[in-house]
Amino acid sequence: MKIASFEFNLRELSGSFGNLGTFLPLAAGYFAVCGLNPAGLLVMMGLANIATGIFYRLPIPIEPMKVIAAAAIAQQWSPSMVYAAGFSMGCIWLVFALSNVASRVSSMTPAAVVRGVQVTLGLLLIFQACKMLATSWILGGIALLVGLGLRTSRRLPAAVALILLGVIIMAAKQQLGAIQSPGFTLPPLTTFKPGEIWQTLMLAGFAQIPLTITNATIATSCLISAYWPDRTVSPRRLSLSQGLMNLAPPFFGGMPMCHGAGGLAGQYYFGARTGGTNLIEGIIELALGLFFAASVSGLFSTFPKPVIGVMLLLVGFELVKFARDVKGKNNILSLIMTVVLSLASNMAIGFVAGIVTSVALSRQQQANDK
Repeated sequence: MKIASFEFNLRELSGSFGNLGTFLPLAAGYFAVCGLNPAGLLVMMGLANIATGIFYRLPIPIEPMKVIAAAAIAQQWSPSMVYAAGFSMGCIWLVFALSNVASRVSSMTPAAVVRGVQVTLGLLLIFQACKMLATSWILGGIALLVGLGLRTSRRLPAAVALILLGVIIMAAKQQLGAIQSPGFTLPPLTTFKPGEIWQTLMLAGFAQIPLTITNATIATSCLISAYWPDRTVSPRRLSLSQGLMNLAPPFFGGMPMCHGAGGLAGQYYFGARTGGTNLIEGIIELALGLFFAASVSGLFSTFPKPVIGVMLLLVGFELVKFARDVKGKNNILSLIMTVVLSLASNMAIGFVAGIVTSVALSRQQQANDK
């Protein structure tokens, strides 16, 4: 069935699962370590997906802000600290949208550096995938064959098959007993202390900003242009939606959210082509949050890691392949510098180093040409 820029079929359903590789582990950590309410997190994410799908009419991913999520889980933040971090990110990205910061940074960023950010993210996903696959190489090999063999299938798309494989394995291990009878649960009303805004900004918020600018905003905008040349989305619009999607969720149990090149590559790889993907994913998340909140935490934590690892691996290769678009010695050197320093330190440093390298090589080339 097709409605304007929306399609609702197995391919779009498969695409809606393409972002699970990073979402499931972080969501499980938020539930188990930080004590976030599954109903609040899932319902808020579901509403954000639905609103984003309707607004963009493209499969623009909604995913956790990874630096904040990692810090919150590692440092065992209280729920109110997570909500404070989300609210501060909402305010910051609204300011960035109004001042057009991301678009200005994007206009000054060489294409090779953007590709370097995408390759770095792809490599990080591949590294994480290998760790998950190491828990069972046999299962991982089977899942990889399924993922590759069904990639172009319309009758049984790869991501749908992988999710079914994971559920079958959980059933065989008798891990589905954690599912409780459906029960209606509304998201809780939540709040935070004003002092926790600055506290969480110092702990992770300021470190999140460069990653969100590079990966969730600039790289995502460029990836949209690569996949849909006639449907460009500016960094400013992505900044605006990232700001808006984080203002209300902190008061209803939601987590800090953003877009992301990795999520987009995952959704596209597994079949997403229209805004229908976001609507499908949003409805699934709403159903889980409203009716299965008591069961979600256990199910997320027991889903087979090798299956998730294969999904991450395939998405990682999807991002790394964009390196082939970079031509010319100077551009290749800029990409390498971006990737190497991003992996050695962090993506913000790699991003700046890539720009500096590109500018220096360009000036040297101009001097040699005179």
